[in-house]
Amino acid sequence: MKPLIAGNWKMNGSLVANEALVKAMLDGLGGQTPAVDMALCVPAPYLAQLQSLLTGSPIAWGAQDVSSHEQGAYTGEVSATMLKDFACRYAIVGHSERRQHHGETDLLVADKAKVALAHGITPIVCVGETLAEREADQTEAVVKRQLAAVIHAVAHCTSEIVVAYEPVWAIGTGKTASPEQAQQVHAVLRAQIAAATQHPERVHILYGGSMNAANAASLLAQPDIDGGLIGGASLKAADFLQIVASAR
Repeated sequence: MKPLIAGNWKMNGSLVANEALVKAMLDGLGGQTPAVDMALCVPAPYLAQLQSLLTGSPIAWGAQDVSSHEQGAYTGEVSATMLKDFACRYAIVGHSERRQHHGETDLLVADKAKVALAHGITPIVCVGETLAEREADQTEAVVKRQLAAVIHAVAHCTSEIVVAYEPVWAIGTGKTASPEQAQQVHAVLRAQIAAATQHPERVHILYGGSMNAANAASLLAQPDIDGGLIGGASLKAADFLQIVASAR
């Protein structure tokens, strides 16, 4: 299984900046197919642009969220069918910022993962604990509860998801879990997945807590870290490509 390096642009970008950033990434690859899988998850208004810029390239693209509903009176929502119109390969579900700012529950996240899979989109399922939960020694219980909801919803399709462990206290703060701390949680998630599917080797478990060009190599060297969900560093071509290089 190749490592997966997925960028999450969050609410950043413009038509001009996106084109320059993607061009720099593709130029940096030099026409070579990297030994890792790459993806960029971008704001929904830019999916058409990314489809145009990346079709035929080694970089896949995806959304940062997907509705749990197929269609209907859900103002502001974007359905999986709509994402398929733009050939999205991935959709992030359950990012901590969605859980925190939009009140998304474990059940809602699980429903979104199920809908994405039903439309041939790979959900990148985010799990992770807050600083208070870590200090209360609840990390393992929290991530297992969050992942269990998704496993229950997608059942035999568990081997088709991607999981991203993102300690909430390390997102956008500049703090990072040590490689040992990250590996400990990844090992827990790996065991949980192994108990739920006959093909656990198909499931990427990414680290998503402020991975950057400086710390990527030490994190990616851990046995159960299969790649990264990259925030700020995915907005800088050189940094993103350095992480890709580290994953080789």
